[in-house]
Amino acid sequence: MTTTIHPGDSLSRRQKLIYVLVLGLLTALGPFTVDLYLPAFPIISEELGVSATAVQLTLTATTIGFAAGQLVVGPFSDKFGRRIPLILATAVHVGASIGAAMSTDITMLGMFRVLQGIGAAGGAVVAMAMIRDLFGGYQLVKMLSRMALVNGMAPILAPVIGSQLLGIVDWPGIFWFLAAYGAMVVVAASVFIVETLPAEKRKFDGVRVADRYRAVFSDRIFVGTILVGGLNFAALFTYLSASTFLFQTTFNFTPQQYGYLFAVNSLGIVSGVQVASRLMRRIGPQWVLVWATIAQVAAALVMVVFDQLGFGLWGVIVPLWFFICATGFMFPSVQVQALTRHGKQAGTAASLMGATNFAFAGLITPVVGFIGVATATPMALIMGTCILLAMAVLWFVVRPNTVPAF
Repeated sequence: MTTTIHPGDSLSRRQKLIYVLVLGLLTALGPFTVDLYLPAFPIISEELGVSATAVQLTLTATTIGFAAGQLVVGPFSDKFGRRIPLILATAVHVGASIGAAMSTDITMLGMFRVLQGIGAAGGAVVAMAMIRDLFGGYQLVKMLSRMALVNGMAPILAPVIGSQLLGIVDWPGIFWFLAAYGAMVVVAASVFIVETLPAEKRKFDGVRVADRYRAVFSDRIFVGTILVGGLNFAALFTYLSASTFLFQTTFNFTPQQYGYLFAVNSLGIVSGVQVASRLMRRIGPQWVLVWATIAQVAAALVMVVFDQLGFGLWGVIVPLWFFICATGFMFPSVQVQALTRHGKQAGTAASLMGATNFAFAGLITPVVGFIGVATATPMALIMGTCILLAMAVLWFVVRPNTVPAF
């Protein structure tokens, strides 16, 4: 007679599919919040009479909200359960989206973008913690990769939807769309998602929030892994914040053309996520990270060389696609390596991972705005520098040879 080690092992295929879809939609709320309005950057800059840097700072405001929200929601969900914090946080996102749609100046928009980030943080961190509650080992890898596939469609669809929306509505219409999406997610979570953290594991465990943070911060591999993930996310956000102006201003793309290009690049992320989930079974997540960072640095270097040689648009978009694809290899590898050893603090671990990602992204966005994006070289140099730092952390802090099998 076999014993069920993890609660999710007893779920039917249909139940697993429901969790993948609903939790995937919840985590996708974050990418939609970030990516949907990217094609509108130049329009917002013109209509509100502000600089490109000021518009990019609204993206920074979102990342600040994401980081702060996850630090609160994650430990809260470890102590009081997953379902209620998830629903409440997503409801905050709906209200903030309505506020952003009604904003009349850049300051007001930035304030509501902070709240949008806080609200979307609930879905991002709690959905990941729920998966960790239910699964372990290779089932955890499989479920995270499936959820990442659903989640990975968000950055593909968001700019395309955003660019098409701009053809029929003005830029506030994008935020009305986000409000409707958030409301749909709240209903889906309320109907289909049950509590995954039993009362006996949270109500009387006597573990303080500080103890949960101490448990994860004392793990060198965890700390190094989330730093690697944060630097990878900073490189991705460099692309997010710079590409809309680079391609629409320097290369004269329309918002619709930019949306399609963004979708093609995002297919690279989805491809990387799915291939990485299979590679991890054979060589371990730490070695996937090693090879992915090497590929990213090489792609960034090629982008700089091609740009300086005047190869034009194709000299940018080809190496950029390979960089973004390698970024996809990083995402599930970081998640698995960080969460596998911390099932008892899954919410806290996931919140620190998400907060680190968006804190790094928030720091890098003003740098991109300050340096400028008249050519692809500054963007590629910043992206490459982020990954060089990630490589240093991977080899000197994580130390791949010391990572135990999962």
